[in-house]
Amino acid sequence: MIIKTGFQLLNTNTKTRELKFDAIHYVKALFELMKPRVMSLAIFTCVVGFFIAPFKSVDYLNAILSITAVALGSGAAGSLNCWYEADVDKVMSRTCLRPIPTGKLTEKEALIFGIISSFVSVGALYYFSNLVAASLLALTILFYVFVYTIWLKRKTPQNIVIGGAAGALPPVIGWAIATGSVSVEPIVLFLIIFVWTPSHFWALSLFKSEDYKKANIPMLPVTSGVETTKKNIFAYSILLFPVAIAPYYMEFLGLIYLLFSLPLSAYYIFICFRLLKTKNKESEKNISKQIFAFSILYLFAIFISILVDKFA
Repeated sequence: MIIKTGFQLLNTNTKTRELKFDAIHYVKALFELMKPRVMSLAIFTCVVGFFIAPFKSVDYLNAILSITAVALGSGAAGSLNCWYEADVDKVMSRTCLRPIPTGKLTEKEALIFGIISSFVSVGALYYFSNLVAASLLALTILFYVFVYTIWLKRKTPQNIVIGGAAGALPPVIGWAIATGSVSVEPIVLFLIIFVWTPSHFWALSLFKSEDYKKANIPMLPVTSGVETTKKNIFAYSILLFPVAIAPYYMEFLGLIYLLFSLPLSAYYIFICFRLLKTKNKESEKNISKQIFAFSILYLFAIFISILVDKFA
């Protein structure tokens, strides 16, 4: 009898541990579904937009909860993107390990999670902040899901140009959290991300062009060829230069920002020019990888320099 009871207790404990293990893995899968790397960029730029805003006083608890809501909203958009693109993700090497292709989550689970997260994030932002910030978050989610993911991505090589607007809105949301309004300063930050986005993703599409071709996604290298893509990357790096240094000349950021943004933007043009001029296939691949990696560093450095300049 004692031995039997002991086995029952052991069996119960084992099942409890298995349930806990499954729950942890399920939560991890949901987190992966939200595209944490994209979320981190949204959170960071939102925080920068918040801190450079001219607020007189702020409830920091509400501010933290508001930025958490923005993070959830970004994750919700990413989840809905993964739901809609499940068929594409499973054939691309870059995305085949996402939760839906690997069977960690079903498409239905991703859809339900994405919808619930969208409503919760927008509602929470309205409650903890204001209508302007909540409206901008709702616009971001809707634009990313319906305009970029569902409408543009599989129809035009300009998908990332127009769709980049969704990823550029977080600093505007951060400003709105602090002030309840929108002005020219956060719009300039929006433009920096918006103009940065095409060269970043076209560099990725150059060394992952076979993936996009296999998935039938009309990225620029697939529809227009490598040379056209290189020219467009270089053109956008040139366009980014005046946009990136505009905050200094508009006098809402100072010399410290200029000393960061000027060499960073000049070097970005330089490596994009190297890509434009190279004719070697292996060099094209390597330089496009360099541009992709540096572009991430570039954007984070630009926004860090904004904070440094503001508080120096």
